[in-house]
Amino acid sequence: MFVYIIIFMEEVKITNMVKFYTVLLLLEGPKTGYEIIKETGAKMGKNTSPGQIYPFLKTLEEHGYIDASEPAAREKVEYRLTASGKKFVNNMISRFGEIIKIAIEPSLSTCAHCGCKVYEGGHKEDIDGKHYVFCCCHCAKAFREGRDE
Repeated sequence: MFVYIIIFMEEVKITNMVKFYTVLLLLEGPKTGYEIIKETGAKMGKNTSPGQIYPFLKTLEEHGYIDASEPAAREKVEYRLTASGKKFVNNMISRFGEIIKIAIEPSLSTCAHCGCKVYEGGHKEDIDGKHYVFCCCHCAKAFREGRDE
């Protein structure tokens, strides 16, 4: 008789910007908890507490996403992403990118000449009574010249 045991590891949830910034900072390279606290606070424009960082680092370590160095005397623990941690963070970045894409997509225009996406500004012209958006004046000129041929 065979008994199969399946262990479902609970996924680490990124539920706030402090956690998101923490994993992004670790993607840049090894950091101490103190460095993470200071840098997340600076990026968010408000104080980040150790109570927001250290429990999250412990969760990441328990899931195998980070390794913590064994500090020598008077040195601080340094945290670094593991290979699976890098994969996890890149997945988070991809998911966050999709959210951003959904948020800005309605604000994008497409250049009438080259087809690139224009978020703000761009170059606008009325040609033959029709309104066009271009990424730059050079595309507008090429578009006009292409219509004249």
